[in-house]
Amino acid sequence: MASHDAGLAAATAQVEQALADPAKRPVIKGFFDHDTFTVTYVVHDPATLEAAVIDSVLDFDPASGRTSHTSADEVIAYITSHNLKVTWLLETHAHADHLSAAPYLQQQLGGKIAIGEHITTVQQVFGKLFNAGSEFQRDGSDFDALFADGATFQIGSLPVTVLHVPGHTPACIAYVIGDAVFTGDTMFMPDYGTARADFPGGDARTLFRSLRRILSLPPQTRLFMCHDYLPKGRSEYVWETTVQAEREGNIHAHDGVTEDEFVAMREARDATLDMPRLILPSVQVNMRAGHMPPPDENGVIYLKLPVNAV
Repeated sequence: MASHDAGLAAATAQVEQALADPAKRPVIKGFFDHDTFTVTYVVHDPATLEAAVIDSVLDFDPASGRTSHTSADEVIAYITSHNLKVTWLLETHAHADHLSAAPYLQQQLGGKIAIGEHITTVQQVFGKLFNAGSEFQRDGSDFDALFADGATFQIGSLPVTVLHVPGHTPACIAYVIGDAVFTGDTMFMPDYGTARADFPGGDARTLFRSLRRILSLPPQTRLFMCHDYLPKGRSEYVWETTVQAEREGNIHAHDGVTEDEFVAMREARDATLDMPRLILPSVQVNMRAGHMPPPDENGVIYLKLPVNAV
């Protein structure tokens, strides 16, 4: 990445410091949700026990329209048993494959709900698609904090740098915490490849540049995926890898793959993919920071199903 990339330079310096000093490395616990293939992370500072929850899952049955908290309660049990104090509830993007449990976790544990500042672009697109009306503010105000590219904050004594990595969606961000990067859906394990780029506002060429940005970090940087889908030839789910492993072995974006080659592959592959099973309920909820739409006059909450809209 070019030397003028201040956010990447800050993230690189942060990773190098953490690699040199174990005290600057976070403790990380992943929780895998088999229904949506999503990994929720609890990341904490061992010095202060302050913690963040990244990409939480609200259990949702689309057939009955009922929600439950089994996945989130497992996270809560871990946090309470380790005496952690949650200060952040972080989203890497507005997910299209699961509903966020951030409001429920906030009610139970506290913490600020945060996402990248380009969520407003997503809110504009999907607010219009779902005809959300004037009650739905498209300015990101449903979230407690919006992060710009290169923004920094703390989890206890641990520094965090935010990298804007669009392509899968226009609002995707990665969180660099010590020597660890939480990539969201931008990339997957080396044997599975990369995210689709055909959602509204997605772009394969932009995604390639975001991938190269992350893969410009030091080789030993730990990378944590938001999903794993158990590709052929592997018998168990995994979600942690390194920059070096991705550069050497990512089946879509290893070193040597050109931007044009990647774009041709990604666009051809995306044309064959079905929409995620939970995309319509997920986006309606996640664009509101995990909050449900307001109830109708009968007191019931409804999620809309656009027919032949796109």
